[in-house]
Amino acid sequence: MNGIILDAERLAGYIDHTLLKPDATAKQIEKLCAEARVNRFFGVCVNGSWIRLARRLLDGEGVRIISVVGFPLGAMSGVVKCFETESAIRDGAQEIDFVLHIGHLKEGDDAYVGREIADVVKAAAGCPVKVILETCLLSKEEIVRACRLAPDNGAQFVKTSTGFSGNGATVADVKLMRKTVGLNYGVKASGGIRDAKTALAMIEAGATRLGTSAGVTIINSL
Repeated sequence: MNGIILDAERLAGYIDHTLLKPDATAKQIEKLCAEARVNRFFGVCVNGSWIRLARRLLDGEGVRIISVVGFPLGAMSGVVKCFETESAIRDGAQEIDFVLHIGHLKEGDDAYVGREIADVVKAAAGCPVKVILETCLLSKEEIVRACRLAPDNGAQFVKTSTGFSGNGATVADVKLMRKTVGLNYGVKASGGIRDAKTALAMIEAGATRLGTSAGVTIINSL
């Protein structure tokens, strides 16, 4: 049994209501934004091409516009990630979730990974940046290294997963991330969070934000 209890309003404040499927349509984005507005989710998370629509639909509603960069592989150049970040911010994104270069992290090239994080943070022009680790592809040691590189280079969050590469968030990985970054740093659990029990377990483990496409189901299942 989870040791943490939240009502629907408080739990909604943790949720980035997410639609990142490649076949998403404008009508589906409109539905996502309507659900976020009604349920008072913290934000919506969309691909870059939908930022302007989401911004228009949620203007003045207090729901944050979040977009992904380098998604879902993280394997493109840092220059491209910076360009994508700048474009997203111009279009109205208020937070950036970007995938670090997993290959360079696994090679032990912390200088490259740290520089890339710092460059994306600079391109975000003061908007919060979450570094997506893709924990299912990493060892515990690699997760720890990434969780040290993110705050050292100006990012505000570490995030578990894209949801597109095997397993998503696990309680064990969230606990490890929280232990590494300390108490006062953002940890976003994302991938495979589809019910209230799992959502509350992630928060109990140390998550301060949840990325999920099942926000409505989660709230309704409390």
